[in-house]
Amino acid sequence: MSRLAQNQDEIFDVVDANNCVVGQARRKEIHAKGLMHRAIHIFWVKSDGQLCLQRRSYGKDSCPGLLSSSCAGHLDAGESYDTAAYRELAEELGFTAPQGSLVKLESFPAHPDLGNEFVTVYVLTLDLVPRIAEAEVDALLWRTPSEVDQWIQSSPGIFSSSLAYLFQQPSVRQALGLVTKVQG
Repeated sequence: MSRLAQNQDEIFDVVDANNCVVGQARRKEIHAKGLMHRAIHIFWVKSDGQLCLQRRSYGKDSCPGLLSSSCAGHLDAGESYDTAAYRELAEELGFTAPQGSLVKLESFPAHPDLGNEFVTVYVLTLDLVPRIAEAEVDALLWRTPSEVDQWIQSSPGIFSSSLAYLFQQPSVRQALGLVTKVQG
């Protein structure tokens, strides 16, 4: 029997189609019932242009062992997106990013490919040294955004649905240098 990497009794806010809190529930109930809730994703790019991918722990309750964004996580009940983003970096990657170093990119409405999560995406562009939390993260891989984009196209089954979904979004593609601005 595999041991889950997270506490199934964590309490998250349940939200409606407008991302307004309508209640709270435990992680296991939210996932079992497909209730809408909130999460963050962070794309971490070092100065050499390499994007960090996280291979999720095999003990995770969703997308175990799949490649995902550099860091991702749920908002605790009552928590803000920004607070959750900095907390998740410390929990998963073992460093405290300076306040203001995360750049909020865009917020996306709940979608099945996002696990029914309202997701706010951030970009981090600092050279920091990670210390992964092995219960949360199996490994980190470094590739250019272009390599990741090609890899998603050729081997989609090794990526979380949320990463594949976010990599299709124009704001994410532009932030990662995957689209050129139209000259006018």
